[in-house]
Amino acid sequence: MANDKETRDRVRALVRDVLANVPVEDKSPPAGNFPERVVVNSLKDEIGKEYDRDESAKSLITEDDLRGLETGAKIRVSENAKFTPLAADLIGERQIVLIKKSSRNDSSKIKSVAVGADHGGFPVKEQLKEFLSNAGFQIRDFGTDSTDAVDYPDYAHAVAKAVSEKSVDVGIVIDGAGIGSAMAANKVPNVRAAACYSVALAKNSREHNGANVLTLGSGQNNFAEIKEIVEAFLTNELTETRHQKRVDKITAIQKQYLKIGV
Repeated sequence: MANDKETRDRVRALVRDVLANVPVEDKSPPAGNFPERVVVNSLKDEIGKEYDRDESAKSLITEDDLRGLETGAKIRVSENAKFTPLAADLIGERQIVLIKKSSRNDSSKIKSVAVGADHGGFPVKEQLKEFLSNAGFQIRDFGTDSTDAVDYPDYAHAVAKAVSEKSVDVGIVIDGAGIGSAMAANKVPNVRAAACYSVALAKNSREHNGANVLTLGSGQNNFAEIKEIVEAFLTNELTETRHQKRVDKITAIQKQYLKIGV
Protein backbone atom coordinates (compact mmCIF):
# COMPACT_ATOMS: atom_id res chain seq x y z
CA MET A 1 0.00 0.00 0.00
CA ALA A 2 2.88 2.31 0.83
CA ASN A 3 4.37 1.73 -2.60
CA ASP A 4 1.01 2.54 -4.22
CA LYS A 5 0.80 5.83 -2.32
CA GLU A 6 4.33 6.78 -3.31
CA THR A 7 3.53 5.99 -6.94
CA ARG A 8 0.42 8.23 -6.86
CA ASP A 9 2.38 11.06 -5.28
CA ARG A 10 5.07 10.84 -7.96
CA VAL A 11 2.41 10.92 -10.71
CA ARG A 12 0.72 13.96 -9.18
CA ALA A 13 4.06 15.78 -8.89
CA LEU A 14 4.86 14.96 -12.51
CA VAL A 15 1.49 16.32 -13.67
CA ARG A 16 2.03 19.53 -11.71
CA ASP A 17 5.45 19.98 -13.31
CA VAL A 18 4.03 19.48 -16.80
CA LEU A 19 1.19 21.93 -16.23
CA ALA A 20 3.54 24.49 -14.80
CA ASN A 21 5.57 24.46 -18.01
CA VAL A 22 2.65 24.73 -20.45
CA PRO A 23 2.74 28.22 -22.16
CA VAL A 24 -0.26 30.41 -21.39
CA GLU A 25 -1.89 32.27 -24.32
CA ASP A 26 -1.73 36.02 -23.96
CA LYS A 27 -5.36 37.18 -23.96
CA SER A 28 -4.58 40.89 -23.89
CA PRO A 29 -5.26 42.74 -27.17
CA PRO A 30 -2.22 43.52 -29.31
CA ALA A 31 -0.99 47.06 -29.36
CA GLY A 32 -2.47 48.88 -32.36
CA ASN A 33 -3.94 47.33 -35.52
CA PHE A 34 -7.20 46.27 -33.96
CA PRO A 35 -10.67 47.56 -34.92
CA GLU A 36 -12.12 50.31 -32.81
CA ARG A 37 -15.62 49.69 -34.15
CA VAL A 38 -17.12 46.60 -35.77
CA VAL A 39 -20.27 46.95 -37.88
CA VAL A 40 -22.26 43.80 -38.57
CA ASN A 41 -23.13 43.66 -42.28
CA SER A 42 -26.86 43.49 -41.63
CA LEU A 43 -26.67 46.70 -39.62
CA LYS A 44 -24.53 48.80 -41.96
CA ASP A 45 -27.52 50.32 -43.69
CA GLU A 46 -29.16 51.18 -40.39
CA ILE A 47 -26.10 52.96 -39.04
CA GLY A 48 -25.48 54.94 -42.21
CA LYS A 49 -29.09 55.95 -42.78
CA GLU A 50 -29.69 59.59 -43.56
CA TYR A 51 -33.12 59.53 -41.90
CA ASP A 52 -35.26 57.29 -39.70
CA ARG A 53 -38.57 57.76 -41.51
CA ASP A 54 -39.60 58.98 -44.94
CA GLU A 55 -42.80 61.05 -45.10
CA SER A 56 -41.76 63.07 -48.16
CA ALA A 57 -44.78 61.94 -50.20
CA LYS A 58 -47.12 63.85 -47.87
CA SER A 59 -47.94 67.53 -48.07
CA LEU A 60 -49.32 67.63 -44.50
CA ILE A 61 -47.50 66.02 -41.57
CA THR A 62 -49.68 65.12 -38.57
CA GLU A 63 -48.85 63.84 -35.09
CA ASP A 64 -49.65 60.29 -36.29
CA ASP A 65 -46.80 60.53 -38.81
CA LEU A 66 -44.39 61.15 -35.92
CA ARG A 67 -45.68 58.36 -33.69
CA GLY A 68 -42.91 56.09 -32.39
CA LEU A 69 -40.03 58.43 -33.24
CA GLU A 70 -37.47 58.83 -30.47
CA THR A 71 -35.81 62.04 -29.31
CA GLY A 72 -33.41 63.32 -31.95
CA ALA A 73 -34.85 61.13 -34.70
CA LYS A 74 -34.56 62.27 -38.32
CA ILE A 75 -37.54 62.41 -40.67
CA ARG A 76 -37.51 63.24 -44.39
CA VAL A 77 -40.26 65.61 -45.57
CA SER A 78 -41.08 67.36 -48.83
CA GLU A 79 -39.81 70.89 -49.42
CA ASN A 80 -43.30 72.36 -49.08
CA ALA A 81 -44.54 70.17 -46.24
CA LYS A 82 -46.92 71.73 -43.70
CA PHE A 83 -47.40 70.57 -40.10
CA THR A 84 -50.41 70.37 -37.82
CA PRO A 85 -50.01 72.26 -34.52
CA LEU A 86 -49.64 69.01 -32.55
CA ALA A 87 -47.04 67.74 -35.00
CA ALA A 88 -45.09 70.99 -34.67
CA ASP A 89 -45.19 70.67 -30.87
CA LEU A 90 -43.89 67.09 -31.03
CA ILE A 91 -41.07 68.11 -33.33
CA GLY A 92 -39.99 70.76 -30.83
CA GLU A 93 -40.39 68.56 -27.73
CA ARG A 94 -38.53 65.58 -29.18
CA GLN A 95 -36.00 67.69 -31.10
CA ILE A 96 -36.84 65.82 -34.28
CA VAL A 97 -34.58 66.72 -37.19
CA LEU A 98 -36.35 67.58 -40.46
CA ILE A 99 -34.55 66.63 -43.66
CA LYS A 100 -36.05 68.43 -46.64
CA LYS A 101 -36.30 66.31 -49.77
CA SER A 102 -34.96 68.27 -52.71
CA SER A 103 -37.12 68.34 -55.79
CA ARG A 104 -36.44 65.54 -58.25
CA ASN A 105 -37.18 68.12 -60.89
CA ASP A 106 -33.89 69.89 -60.12
CA SER A 107 -31.82 67.17 -61.79
CA SER A 108 -34.34 66.16 -64.45
CA LYS A 109 -34.95 67.58 -67.88
CA ILE A 110 -38.60 66.66 -67.44
CA LYS A 111 -40.61 69.60 -66.13
CA SER A 112 -44.21 68.81 -67.09
CA VAL A 113 -46.26 65.62 -66.86
CA ALA A 114 -49.65 64.76 -68.36
CA VAL A 115 -51.67 62.29 -66.30
CA GLY A 116 -54.77 60.32 -67.16
CA ALA A 117 -56.67 57.30 -65.90
CA ASP A 118 -59.82 55.28 -66.33
CA HIS A 119 -62.19 54.55 -63.42
CA GLY A 120 -59.91 51.78 -62.10
CA GLY A 121 -56.88 54.03 -62.08
CA PHE A 122 -58.60 57.17 -60.78
CA PRO A 123 -57.70 56.75 -57.06
CA VAL A 124 -54.05 56.13 -57.93
CA LYS A 125 -54.01 59.13 -60.29
CA GLU A 126 -55.19 61.42 -57.50
CA GLN A 127 -52.45 60.17 -55.17
CA LEU A 128 -49.89 60.44 -57.92
CA LYS A 129 -50.81 64.06 -58.65
CA GLU A 130 -50.00 65.04 -55.06
CA PHE A 131 -46.72 63.13 -55.20
CA LEU A 132 -45.69 64.79 -58.48
CA SER A 133 -46.72 68.23 -57.26
CA ASN A 134 -44.62 67.84 -54.11
CA ALA A 135 -41.68 66.85 -56.32
CA GLY A 136 -42.01 70.10 -58.26
CA PHE A 137 -43.46 68.90 -61.57
CA GLN A 138 -46.12 70.78 -63.53
CA ILE A 139 -49.17 68.58 -63.99
CA ARG A 140 -51.91 68.46 -66.63
CA ASP A 141 -54.77 66.21 -65.66
CA PHE A 142 -56.78 64.74 -68.55
CA GLY A 143 -59.22 62.82 -66.34
CA THR A 144 -61.20 60.80 -65.52
CA ASP A 145 -62.58 62.61 -62.48
CA SER A 146 -64.40 59.81 -60.64
CA THR A 147 -64.73 56.05 -60.31
CA ASP A 148 -67.69 55.98 -62.72
CA ALA A 149 -67.04 53.51 -65.54
CA VAL A 150 -65.26 54.98 -68.60
CA ASP A 151 -63.19 53.68 -71.52
CA TYR A 152 -59.41 53.72 -71.03
CA PRO A 153 -58.51 54.44 -74.70
CA ASP A 154 -60.07 57.91 -74.43
CA TYR A 155 -57.72 58.96 -71.63
CA ALA A 156 -54.65 57.21 -73.01
CA HIS A 157 -55.28 59.02 -76.30
CA ALA A 158 -55.62 62.41 -74.60
CA VAL A 159 -52.36 62.01 -72.69
CA ALA A 160 -50.49 60.63 -75.70
CA LYS A 161 -51.73 63.49 -77.91
CA ALA A 162 -50.37 66.05 -75.42
CA VAL A 163 -46.99 64.30 -75.49
CA SER A 164 -47.00 64.03 -79.30
CA GLU A 165 -47.77 67.75 -79.64
CA LYS A 166 -45.04 68.52 -77.08
CA SER A 167 -47.36 70.47 -74.83
CA VAL A 168 -45.92 68.32 -72.02
CA ASP A 169 -42.64 66.46 -71.65
CA VAL A 170 -44.00 63.01 -70.73
CA GLY A 171 -47.26 61.30 -69.86
CA ILE A 172 -48.48 58.78 -67.29
CA VAL A 173 -51.66 56.73 -67.76
CA ILE A 174 -53.20 54.36 -65.21
CA ASP A 175 -55.77 51.65 -65.87
CA GLY A 176 -56.30 48.21 -64.33
CA ALA A 177 -53.34 46.48 -66.00
CA GLY A 178 -51.57 49.22 -67.95
CA ILE A 179 -51.47 47.16 -71.14
CA GLY A 180 -54.53 48.54 -72.93
CA SER A 181 -53.50 52.12 -72.32
CA ALA A 182 -50.04 51.39 -73.73
CA MET A 183 -51.61 49.94 -76.87
CA ALA A 184 -53.86 52.96 -77.35
CA ALA A 185 -51.12 55.51 -76.64
CA ASN A 186 -48.76 53.85 -79.11
CA LYS A 187 -51.18 54.54 -81.97
CA VAL A 188 -50.36 58.25 -81.68
CA PRO A 189 -47.36 59.39 -83.80
CA ASN A 190 -44.10 60.06 -81.94
CA VAL A 191 -45.33 58.33 -78.80
CA ARG A 192 -43.43 55.44 -77.25
CA ALA A 193 -45.52 54.11 -74.39
CA ALA A 194 -44.22 51.45 -72.02
CA ALA A 195 -46.20 49.42 -69.49
CA CYS A 196 -43.87 49.08 -66.49
CA TYR A 197 -44.38 47.04 -63.32
CA SER A 198 -40.94 47.54 -61.76
CA VAL A 199 -38.24 50.15 -61.28
CA ALA A 200 -35.89 48.18 -63.56
CA LEU A 201 -38.42 48.21 -66.41
CA ALA A 202 -39.13 51.93 -66.00
CA LYS A 203 -35.41 52.76 -66.02
CA ASN A 204 -34.82 50.52 -69.04
CA SER A 205 -37.77 51.99 -70.94
CA ARG A 206 -36.23 55.44 -70.66
CA GLU A 207 -32.54 54.64 -71.10
CA HIS A 208 -32.87 52.05 -73.88
CA ASN A 209 -36.18 52.83 -75.58
CA GLY A 210 -36.68 56.56 -75.07
CA ALA A 211 -40.19 55.97 -73.70
CA ASN A 212 -42.18 59.17 -73.27
CA VAL A 213 -45.40 57.71 -71.86
CA LEU A 214 -45.52 55.43 -68.81
CA THR A 215 -48.56 53.22 -68.31
CA LEU A 216 -49.31 51.65 -64.95
CA GLY A 217 -51.69 49.00 -63.66
CA SER A 218 -53.56 49.99 -60.52
CA GLY A 219 -54.10 46.29 -59.82
CA GLN A 220 -50.47 45.33 -60.36
CA ASN A 221 -48.53 47.47 -57.87
CA ASN A 222 -49.20 49.15 -54.55
CA PHE A 223 -48.73 52.91 -54.34
CA ALA A 224 -45.31 52.71 -52.69
CA GLU A 225 -44.07 50.65 -55.65
CA ILE A 226 -45.77 52.99 -58.13
CA LYS A 227 -43.94 55.98 -56.64
CA GLU A 228 -40.60 54.25 -57.12
CA ILE A 229 -41.49 53.27 -60.70
CA VAL A 230 -42.52 56.84 -61.53
CA GLU A 231 -39.35 58.28 -59.95
CA ALA A 232 -37.21 55.93 -62.06
CA PHE A 233 -39.11 56.92 -65.19
CA LEU A 234 -38.81 60.65 -64.57
CA THR A 235 -35.16 60.72 -63.50
CA ASN A 236 -33.59 58.63 -66.27
CA GLU A 237 -33.16 59.38 -69.95
CA LEU A 238 -31.81 58.01 -73.22
CA THR A 239 -28.20 59.13 -73.62
CA GLU A 240 -26.16 56.46 -75.40
CA THR A 241 -25.80 56.65 -79.19
CA ARG A 242 -26.35 52.92 -79.70
CA HIS A 243 -29.75 53.13 -78.01
CA GLN A 244 -30.72 56.29 -79.89
CA LYS A 245 -29.94 54.53 -83.18
CA ARG A 246 -32.39 51.78 -82.33
CA VAL A 247 -35.09 54.22 -81.28
CA ASP A 248 -34.62 56.02 -84.59
CA LYS A 249 -35.38 52.72 -86.33
CA ILE A 250 -38.65 52.47 -84.40
CA THR A 251 -39.55 55.95 -85.66
CA ALA A 252 -38.59 54.98 -89.22
CA ILE A 253 -40.94 51.99 -89.10
CA GLN A 254 -43.77 54.22 -87.95
CA LYS A 255 -43.15 56.75 -90.72
CA GLN A 256 -43.12 53.99 -93.32
CA TYR A 257 -46.64 52.91 -92.42
CA LEU A 258 -47.91 56.45 -92.03
CA LYS A 259 -47.00 57.03 -95.69
CA ILE A 260 -48.85 53.91 -96.73
CA GLY A 261 -51.88 55.09 -94.79
CA VAL A 262 -52.60 51.72 -93.19
